[in-house]
Amino acid sequence: MEQERIKMQSIYDYTLDELKNTIKPSFRAKQIYNWLYKKYITLYQDMKNLPNDLKLKLEDSYPINIAKIINIEISSDGTKKYLFQFVDGHTVEAVLLLMKDKQKDKEGNIIKSEQYTFCISSQIGCKVGCSFCLTAKGGFIRDLTAGEIVYQVVALKKDNNIPENKAVNIVYMGMGEPLDNYNNLIKAIKIISELDGLAISTRRQTISTSGISSKIEKLGKENLGVQLAISLHAVDDNLRSELIPMNKAYNINSIIEAVKKYPIDTRKKVMFEYLVIKDKNDDIKSADKLVKLLSGIQAKVNLIYFNPFEGSSYQRPSKNSMIKFQEYLLSHGVICTIRESKGIDISAACGQLKEKESKGK
Repeated sequence: MEQERIKMQSIYDYTLDELKNTIKPSFRAKQIYNWLYKKYITLYQDMKNLPNDLKLKLEDSYPINIAKIINIEISSDGTKKYLFQFVDGHTVEAVLLLMKDKQKDKEGNIIKSEQYTFCISSQIGCKVGCSFCLTAKGGFIRDLTAGEIVYQVVALKKDNNIPENKAVNIVYMGMGEPLDNYNNLIKAIKIISELDGLAISTRRQTISTSGISSKIEKLGKENLGVQLAISLHAVDDNLRSELIPMNKAYNINSIIEAVKKYPIDTRKKVMFEYLVIKDKNDDIKSADKLVKLLSGIQAKVNLIYFNPFEGSSYQRPSKNSMIKFQEYLLSHGVICTIRESKGIDISAACGQLKEKESKGK
């Protein structure tokens, strides 16, 4: 297994400082970073200002083509869902969300460009085993390397012709539990935020976690400036343990206490993701408990429609129940939005595209 992981190390696994320490002269590292992360070049032979002997060394020791896109589904709302296959044959999903389309004036000049959010995977499979999640069906296979996390961002920018200076938002909420792959995640965040590379500020990167309390505290001490989103989904431990078995180890109270210690930018809030499931957690009594639970926290609640998938016993809530839930929170001083369902006409639930590809084979 260790040999297999070594083989999967790639050029994307290296921070700029690490490359400077291993590639001489060290200024070549910055040139390589420029080609990789600003030009999205995927062949060393196309890196024109590098000497041929260095290109040969890089090709041999620092693999660059570590994955390929084997499927893309495109929604009518602009959402794109990607299925990546890595060199070991395993697959993961990433999603490009078009949050806002470009705006033009009467003369057709662009006055505001598009706004994108990337949903990035951190593991192949997942250990958490959430009952509402299709990814859990396949079990856990392995962690992604830092480079495999970074590669998804590069590939999405390249495939959509997003300029190097165009800011995007990244949410680590694809397949896997990000904090369960802690070291690789932290390294990927540092690589992605490198000013001489992708230069995506940590303030534009959000870690969405099922609530590993100890890792939330550890993350807070890193003081990276990344945003935090908690997949709460329930207001009592009985229901949350049904939805997220890991709750038995990290219950709601431990998560809330860890969040209270997390350093939050005064302009930002901790996002609490609340997946709304019909007749499970969509009643006003649950809304009231949620208000009390979040008291004293700089919080924002994001209500999410459950996306049904084949074999699930859970159902999508009505629009009316969502609105009533939101109105109750707002009337009690809790900032709350209803996440617009995107990509509902394609494989919307995380894991659906992977499942579809597996069945096709």
